[in-house]
Parts: sequence; structure tokens; C-alpha cells
Amino acid sequence: MALPPLFDKLRLPVVGAPQFIIANPDLVVAQCKGGIVGSFPALNARPQALLDDWLYRIKDELAAYDEANPDAPSAPYAVNQIVHRTNERLEADMEICVKHKAPIVITSLGARPEVNDAVHSYGGIVLHDIINIKFAEKALEKGADGLIAVCAGAGGHAGGLSPFALISEIRRFFDGPLLVSGAIATGRGVLAAQAMGADLAYIGSAFIATTEANAPQDYKQMIVDSAADDIVYTNLFTGVLGNYLKGSITKAGLDPDNLPQSDPSKMSFGGGEGSKAKAWKEIWGAGQGVGAVQEIVPAAELIARLSREYEAAKRELCAR
Repeated sequence: MALPPLFDKLRLPVVGAPQFIIANPDLVVAQCKGGIVGSFPALNARPQALLDDWLYRIKDELAAYDEANPDAPSAPYAVNQIVHRTNERLEADMEICVKHKAPIVITSLGARPEVNDAVHSYGGIVLHDIINIKFAEKALEKGADGLIAVCAGAGGHAGGLSPFALISEIRRFFDGPLLVSGAIATGRGVLAAQAMGADLAYIGSAFIATTEANAPQDYKQMIVDSAADDIVYTNLFTGVLGNYLKGSITKAGLDPDNLPQSDPSKMSFGGGEGSKAKAWKEIWGAGQGVGAVQEIVPAAELIARLSREYEAAKRELCAR
């Protein structure tokens, strides 16, 4: 099955992952202009009314870019919705997404048919985050158009399965749009994602170390200075297993090698501003691919590097 036509504008088969707090209109616009899907969580727009302004700005800036660059138009943007029952903003945020006809909606932490139906009402598509086959099947049953396999090594909330295993099993029953996330930070990684059966690579952590990202300079520098061994997998901070920078855990006065377990039933996404989120606001998420990030650069420069590496990898592979 071919990808939906809206992906035809991609100049590199990559979706920039929506990152809590980090992703903002500056980063999304830069990603889309660079030829990859730019995305952000709706909860990043605070207060809630700001989401309407953000979408107007993204649409207007991309429309102006497309008019000036008809031969290299921008890629589509995506809005991430946390559909967990504790997200008190979901209904209002979805109304704004429908108003603006957001081309792609990425859903996480639950699958809701009414959300999928709302996106389909204007011709948009829904991509759903999954970490295993059970969640993949449930998402498709409830109307998702595509899947994002969040595998071992991905930044933030992440699964524990190898992408080789998960992608292979998904392709036994699903031939639609399939993305893979997990330590992808080079053009070679993008090509590898396609070689194992995914359509697109889903990249997050590398974009934290960009000038547009809404992250403290210390966070960006820690991404540059870290390697795979500096990533800790724990559910302490949100109740959901995820990957975090060891340096930020140590800086918070915790022992990264002896973290307690959190109660998953206590996780909350009530507007993204809960007391737990504030308590851990300086615990920084990142994936195991950070070792490939060597400097803080504009998003356009990072995308250009990924593109060069991707094309070089294809040539080298064909030469073999």
C-alpha cells in the first residue's frame, strides 16, 4: 500500500516527533520547510487558546513559503493529541484541529474512535503511537490510518521491543503507513528503517539540539555531550516507561542507578501542567541515538545532514 498523497511533498522520509515542551511553531515550520513532517503536542500551546494562534501561524508561514518555493513546497504538519482520559483539554483541542483541518493528527496513550472520526471528517489522517502488537491491533480496530512503532531506545515514552521484531510482526497484518522510532539520528538510520519495512523514520531527540527547539541551553548541550550509555529507562517521572538523560537525573539529586518505581495508575495529563510534571520539569527526555548528535545547529542544517547521509547510504549500499 502506498503512502497517502499528502506525504508526496516529503523530500526526506522523516517525521519530526512531537516532543513535550520542546516542539513549538519555530521548530515545526523549520522542519516542514526542510521537507519533513513537523509536529508538536497540542498541550505545548498554553494557555489552551494559544493553540488556535499557533495553527494560524504555522499555516500562514508555510503558505508564504510554498508561494515563494513552488518547486520545493513544504511538508505537511502534524498535531499530537494525548487521548488519555486525564487530558482535560482533548475535546477543546480537537475542535481547533478540526477548524484548521490539521492534515495529520498523532494520537498517543489511548485509541479513541471519536477522535479518529473527527479527523476523517475533513480528510485528515491519524497516526497512532504503539509499543506492541496488542496496541497496534486495537488502534487499527478503532480507525487509525497508520502506526508509529515506538521501539527500544526511543526518547521519552518508549517501548522495550526491538524495531526489527516489532516492524516484522506488524507487517504480517498491516500494509498501511508505518513509522518507526528508536535511536534514529542519522541518514543511515533513516534508510535502515525503510529497509526493515517501515515507510518513514520518526526522529525526536536530535531536534532537541537545534536552535529553534524550546529547550534550555544546558539541555541542548547535554544532548551533544551524551551517548547511549547516558540514557536511563524508568517509569518514575510520568508513570509510563521512558528514556531520560542520566545527567539530568543526577542533577536533580537522584541516583540514576537506583530509581524507585512509579505507580502507573497515578499518571496524569490534565492539561500538561500537573504537580508531578512541574516537580520533574528538569528531568530531560532523550533517546539512545544522542551519540550521533555532535553540535547544536539550526533544524535546516540537521535535516541537510540527514539528507546527505541518507543519499550516501543508498549509494554505498547499492555499490555493495
